[in-house]
Amino acid sequence: MDVILSAQALRCTVGGRMLWHGLDLSVRAGERWAIAGPSGSGKSLLLRTLAGLVTPQAGEIGFEGRPLTAWHMPEYRARVAYVMQRPALPEGRVKEALVAPFALRVHRDKPYSDEAARGYLAAVGIDAAFLEQGTGRLSGGEAQIVNLLRALLIAPRVLLLDEPTAALDPARTACVEALVQAWLRETGERACLWVSHDATQRARVGDHELTLGAAA
Repeated sequence: MDVILSAQALRCTVGGRMLWHGLDLSVRAGERWAIAGPSGSGKSLLLRTLAGLVTPQAGEIGFEGRPLTAWHMPEYRARVAYVMQRPALPEGRVKEALVAPFALRVHRDKPYSDEAARGYLAAVGIDAAFLEQGTGRLSGGEAQIVNLLRALLIAPRVLLLDEPTAALDPARTACVEALVQAWLRETGERACLWVSHDATQRARVGDHELTLGAAA
């Protein structure tokens, strides 16, 4: 299958220390990549670079056959969604946080689906009344779930997940993993990169693994 997202000869140096160099990556439709590496190896930085939030120090990123530099950034980030580990949610109700991205011009052709939001919540074992809860009252794990659902609802082609279950218990972690897998299967044209410190989780969520720095 054609490569969706690619990286060629990426390099990253922080504070005079080389984190990675000559980094190549080719992600195809339907693929799940697990990203491994010790703390400080630049896993989150790699996702942010692939998301277009950090400019590569060297090398090139491509998406759908076009170099990153040829993409309008809002359009690119609508297709390659970065889900950070510690989300910053707007004040208000959970539903308002989920609806907010649809006010952006780049998503004007994607109507918000309350039915989809409720379905995703049910998949992770959360009642629909959660939509009315204030974001300021959410636990760290609940905020992670809201952030993930916000990304799923805009239907990107690639998900860049940075420890998305770090604040969740094992049961809900399993639900989130299953939800992401089901989301990937919806069209067969999507892909996912998942950063995790947990080797057993990486084995569950990734068919391929990229290790940064020393062996994890």
